Amino acid sequence: MLNGQKIVVVMPAYNAARTLQKTYDEVMQQGIVDLVIVVDDASHDETASIARTLPNVQVEVHPKNRGYGGNQKTCYRLALEAGADIVVMIHPDYQYTPQLLPAMASLVASGLYPCVLGSRILGGGALDGGMPWWKYISNRFLTAAENLMLGAKLSEYHTGYRAFARSLLERVPIEKNSDDFVFDNQMLAQIVWIECKIGEVTCPAKYMPEMSSINFRRSVRYGIGCLGTALRFRLARWRLASPPV
Repeated sequence: MLNGQKIVVVMPAYNAARTLQKTYDEVMQQGIVDLVIVVDDASHDETASIARTLPNVQVEVHPKNRGYGGNQKTCYRLALEAGADIVVMIHPDYQYTPQLLPAMASLVASGLYPCVLGSRILGGGALDGGMPWWKYISNRFLTAAENLMLGAKLSEYHTGYRAFARSLLERVPIEKNSDDFVFDNQMLAQIVWIECKIGEVTCPAKYMPEMSSINFRRSVRYGIGCLGTALRFRLARWRLASPPV
């Protein structure tokens, strides 16, 4: 609980057996989390088995892989069904530090921001944390293009660390979004469209071999999808396409 509000952490998991326990332990050390929900997207390792041994964890297993976006749809649906007032999504690959949970949740609980992002770009620590140079350049290019077309000023759109107010999740039609990685960008475009404020906090990031990642081919497809989302948003502003919500 935080200020009387129930905090639920959701983890969209896929082959996260090596890092799930460590991420969970640090999440619970923050002392504000009421429930952790792990959605295993048909992993090929022991992700679900490990999750079931952890206290205060609700586990959902997809019998077939639904994709990163499909996984998050399940995460948010279960969090709302569990009565969450604030939902924090963090990848279980330990790339993002759970120590920022209180700060991010506080910004939502205070009513300042219904959406808060943990940014690897603010503070300039992405490359120091081991982000590959080609990912960094792609991140900066896509973010600049998205800011231009969405009319926003975010430092990055591609973080896997996000906090949401319940009222926002109930308002954004995430079921309309892709089941693939571009889901994240579509969701942010929807939030910008309804003119909700988005806060950001500096988040140190770590890159290790066991962390989940997408290959170069899928990264290219993801980048094209991000640009397509931003373009559709701009066309909707010009009333040449349907709005994203």
